[in-house]
Amino acid sequence: MFEKVLIANRGEIALRILRACREMGIQTVAVHSTADADAMHVRLADESVCIGPPPAADSYLNITAILSAAAITGADAIHPGVGFLAENARFAEQAAENGIVFIGPTPDHIRLMGDKIAAKKAARELGLPLVPGGDGPVRDAAEAVAQAAAIGFPLLVKAAAGGGGRGMKIARSDGELPQAVRLAQGEALASFGDPTVYLERFLGHPRHIELQILGDGHGNVVHFGERDCTPQRRHQKVVEEAPSPALNAAERAALGALGVGAMNALGYRSLGTLEFLYQDGKFYFIEMNTRLQVEHPVTEMITGVDLVREQIRVAAGAPLGYGQADIPFSGHAIECRINAEHPRDFTPAPGRVNEYHAPGGLGVRVESGLYSGYRVPPYYDSLIAKLVVHGRSRNECLMRLRRALSEYVIEGIDTTIPLHRDIIAAPAFIDGNIDIHWLERFVAGGG
Repeated sequence: MFEKVLIANRGEIALRILRACREMGIQTVAVHSTADADAMHVRLADESVCIGPPPAADSYLNITAILSAAAITGADAIHPGVGFLAENARFAEQAAENGIVFIGPTPDHIRLMGDKIAAKKAARELGLPLVPGGDGPVRDAAEAVAQAAAIGFPLLVKAAAGGGGRGMKIARSDGELPQAVRLAQGEALASFGDPTVYLERFLGHPRHIELQILGDGHGNVVHFGERDCTPQRRHQKVVEEAPSPALNAAERAALGALGVGAMNALGYRSLGTLEFLYQDGKFYFIEMNTRLQVEHPVTEMITGVDLVREQIRVAAGAPLGYGQADIPFSGHAIECRINAEHPRDFTPAPGRVNEYHAPGGLGVRVESGLYSGYRVPPYYDSLIAKLVVHGRSRNECLMRLRRALSEYVIEGIDTTIPLHRDIIAAPAFIDGNIDIHWLERFVAGGG
């Protein structure tokens, strides 16, 4: 097992990884920008190293600075967390070149799944169902129009690199397609440094369902069930739950077998998440995230498995030591992503937290690095907390979540807590009768 792990991330996810390491008897190194000098994970780590000024490009995305911090502190492994360098194949390669274990998949698998066009080709070969779309990238409007004739409208123009909804535009006709391509290419270049885009059919009312898998590199792959991430705004997940209220037992079993079979064939190692759109009883693979997910706690709540611990064990070379039948599933869990944003117009709201009180009680879990007096910096993602609740049933879970949200106090800055209160009280959400476009209609007052 590792003796010392450097955590190449910040905020609540860095704190989550730190806690898993501490329970495993592993020393931790926190890296931080000057803006995060007073962050909770920095305070709690065994060691900390400042790696640069506030801009992420000069700190959390600075591979040389992070590897230097690992060398200086004698870390034998790096956990990349989520975002930043978590799916950067070159970072994983450079860590290995410096004798440091990257806690994640192989660079080849990161690179394969990081390119959406290559990932779709691999998924097709692995037997995963795909949304109808083009066979390759489109370079210009003329090429897009030619592909669209075979696919049909409406279409989604998507960036081949990156994620998080950036570089995605809808075209409902030939007339809209050229501008959609130009806008998507420009956004993709600005966000990911790669203007490559491709086309796929735009589904009108799908749910977003993902499967959590884990492979050990020794020929063993298991899944930990699905998560339903349907409530989204601008392709960003807002609420996640497990299991999905939309699937029956047969669909759930089929999805699990499909994902495990594909990852076995790929020889995958580490945590990974296969993401699907689900509409009219059919699943369509859209992408794979080769890292820990923000929403992993809902899976942990229904299985009792520490996914971060398992990810670290596998990276250290340990076999799983258990099979699919050994993974228990119990109850229902829901996670609310709480952002430092205005709850209606979503304007970023960094600033000082004047008062902080987290909810508690049976089945309530809070993942956050906030404390009274902490100043939320304006330089990074606005996620400041995750409220995760478990119940024996979905109804009990919803009642407990309603109570927990009413107890949560974050004063001094705007947060999306009021939005979450409204979401879980909405009849459509309570009934589970939503699709990925529902939340934007709801926020706009369309129900």
